[in-house]
Amino acid sequence: MLLESDWTALWITFKLAALTTVILMLIGVPLAWWLAFTRARGRVFIEAVVALPLVLPPTVLGFYLLITLAPAGPIGSVVTAMGGPALAFSFTGLVIGSVLYSLPFAVHPLQNSFSAMGRVPLEAAATLRAGWWDTLFTVAFPLCRRGVLTAITLSFAHTVGEFGVVLMIGGNIPGQTQVVSIAIYEHVESVHYAQAHILSAGLLAFSFFLLLAIYGLNRRFTVSQP
Repeated sequence: MLLESDWTALWITFKLAALTTVILMLIGVPLAWWLAFTRARGRVFIEAVVALPLVLPPTVLGFYLLITLAPAGPIGSVVTAMGGPALAFSFTGLVIGSVLYSLPFAVHPLQNSFSAMGRVPLEAAATLRAGWWDTLFTVAFPLCRRGVLTAITLSFAHTVGEFGVVLMIGGNIPGQTQVVSIAIYEHVESVHYAQAHILSAGLLAFSFFLLLAIYGLNRRFTVSQP
């Protein structure tokens, strides 16, 4: 049986994953579009920054986020001076850390899809005087639906499985910043293996069926394409 604290950790985890995914799509779509079609010299630098969380240890990113968002940090001090809430060890801090850590999992599938689409459909839409938003929703998204779906799924799943970043920036505050991965670690430390097994098995099944669904849909999209 799951404890009440475990249900709370599950709710915080999925709320964090859903909010992070929405923010990542709002940020990732224009960023991926720019990376796919720009010829600017700074593109390589931006690509390296976006991909950095793929090779950077999560605790390193979490440590610098903690320093930056702490009340005495460069961003935390400004927010505090303006009467804003504390960012470190808060749900808001978890969201910021999750967005940065999962950014490449949203941008890379979108960028690859936009690049594969090419400029020809965009030029055809431009001849019909379609605006950027119209082109994005009526041309790009339908043609790049596999990439969009992959970006959404990977962003959500990767956020659910986070540990190092959320532990560093959010700590382990039950009911506020304790997510499932941290709850599992706490159960193992307390030698409550039954509780840890239930949560771990649940996440394992969730991750497997989520990936199964995305691969199935991608295969269906591939077969349905002329």
